[in-house]
Amino acid sequence: MRVTLHEVSKGRGGQSLPTTSLEFHSGAVRFALAETEQRPTVLGLIASGRMRPDTGRVTIDGDSNNKALRRTIALVDAPDVSDPHPDITLAGVVGEELMFAGVGATPLHARRWLNQLGFGELAGVPIGNVDPAARVRILCELAILREGTEGIVLVSPDRHGGSPDGWWRIASEFADRGYAMLVVIGGSAAVALERMHELEAINASGPIQPLVLDRPGDEASASESASASASASASDEHSTTDAEPDSPDGLPAVPPFDDEYAEEDSPAGADPGSVSENADAEHRETPDADTDPDTDPDPDPDADTEENGGER
Repeated sequence: MRVTLHEVSKGRGGQSLPTTSLEFHSGAVRFALAETEQRPTVLGLIASGRMRPDTGRVTIDGDSNNKALRRTIALVDAPDVSDPHPDITLAGVVGEELMFAGVGATPLHARRWLNQLGFGELAGVPIGNVDPAARVRILCELAILREGTEGIVLVSPDRHGGSPDGWWRIASEFADRGYAMLVVIGGSAAVALERMHELEAINASGPIQPLVLDRPGDEASASESASASASASASDEHSTTDAEPDSPDGLPAVPPFDDEYAEEDSPAGADPGSVSENADAEHRETPDADTDPDTDPDPDPDADTEENGGER
């Protein structure tokens, strides 16, 4: 069996699911990348024949047959669609799935089934507290109990935490048993899987673009910058040992004006040019020794009061 998604999308402008093409088939496990809250579930619904895409088409063995897709592909653990409520005990979840499979579904049957699988001690534990790998194992084993199931679409197992290699190895085991496996995951889990080369994780829609930390040519530019900095440093050291550079007119270079000290010495809002003129005037008109520094000279009676701001 081979399931192919041909440029499918959902929502206006692909908001619910952007244009996606992928393929998975019997005896192999593939993963598909889908992120945001709704897109993993939307992709799972479309890939299992439970939702029609707005664009593109889904085929099973070359034919567009949603009924055959729904009958042969099980949708497992899709948020808000097929995931069990986290507060329901594991035995309760198993009993419900056994009922859908058409076998004994009493609490006793559920406990016996869990014992056979090796998880009998978890029967009374809420499924929301079950280990992620054990959860995937139990839900996938329950899914294949339904008659005619040939493939599984497992949605967002990475959202439960744990290491990706746990649930990926379980999905690989189901593929070895002949089932077509598609695992819908997020970007972080996809990168982790591709770095675990021994897992041989394959993207259903093609390889993921590697994470690029540096743009091409950055190393060359960095070396050029380093050499330029070294040259500048050598030039600065050489200039400090030579005489002070002259201005373009051949005169000694004027040191830069220091704003910090100018603000401390000059009155607020004063023009630096006027401050220097006042300093020259004070230097030329040195007061006599007999002059009392604490006594201001008498104001000029002929001064124009309007020109100085009027009477006070």
